[in-house]
Amino acid sequence: MVIRNVLVLGGSGFLGRHVTHQLVERGLQVRVPTRNRERAKALILLPTVDVVKADIHDSATLDHLVRDADAVVNLVGILHGDFQRVHVELPRKVIEACQRHRVRRLLHVSALGADPAGPSQYLRSKGAAEQLILAAQRDDFQTTIMRPSVVFGREDAFLNLFARLARSLPVVVLACPEARFQPVHVDDVARAVVSSLREAHTFGQRYDVCGPRVYTLRQLVEYVVRAAGLHRPIIGLGAALSMLQAAVLEHLPGKLMTRDNIRSMSVDNVCRCDFPAVFGFAPTPLEAVAPLYITGATPRGRYKWFRFRARR
Repeated sequence: MVIRNVLVLGGSGFLGRHVTHQLVERGLQVRVPTRNRERAKALILLPTVDVVKADIHDSATLDHLVRDADAVVNLVGILHGDFQRVHVELPRKVIEACQRHRVRRLLHVSALGADPAGPSQYLRSKGAAEQLILAAQRDDFQTTIMRPSVVFGREDAFLNLFARLARSLPVVVLACPEARFQPVHVDDVARAVVSSLREAHTFGQRYDVCGPRVYTLRQLVEYVVRAAGLHRPIIGLGAALSMLQAAVLEHLPGKLMTRDNIRSMSVDNVCRCDFPAVFGFAPTPLEAVAPLYITGATPRGRYKWFRFRARR
């Protein structure tokens, strides 16, 4: 399969920026639609990237974007909001646009635990999208689904959130402290996505993608607090109080937590298998990366980060 031009939906987001960079490194032409070009300013100067202002939920606009692509990568996802529109209707429109314009390759990033019968709207909507994509798979329209656990990295909204809370609060009151995660590094997910585009043995497949170690949420927060050089008591909440805390937080600006998030965390966010050998590399341990950005943007911290990126 010849792929030269790739449309990346969600390319200006956390994972999307890493996917776009890796596509550029492979010499591919990349188009990244966004409603706000300011969000994608780090991509505008890349030599083979075309950042365009567009509403991808508009069918006519999506048709225009898909028309010249050899492949589409869909990374669009939300943790709260209109899950049906973003997680189900958008993939449906993408599939239909690809089929109209004979685009033969679709790679979709879902979520670990996605299930049409799951306990949360988030997991159910992600599961519904997977069903649509699996049903669309055929010889002239090849699909691959990635299902990562929680993704960490330098600009993540996960570990960095807990680091900010620990710096600003004397005590961390933690919902669902025994929820289990298997965090995976953003570069590893991006590498799996990009390496799959042209590989025929990934066609029609669905991959669970996790890091090398399982943690409870309490263990992750304890690790972040230590890495930030802080000492903070962590008070874990039971099920009822976790839901009550989320009910309050979801009505505050920023929505740090929602009741739907609590329902999602009732399902272990861990892989039941090893990291897929098909990708040809081992996942990055959280401990090798997280301290390089949790400790703060000091000159020494930046130096360590660049050394890690250079694998030195």
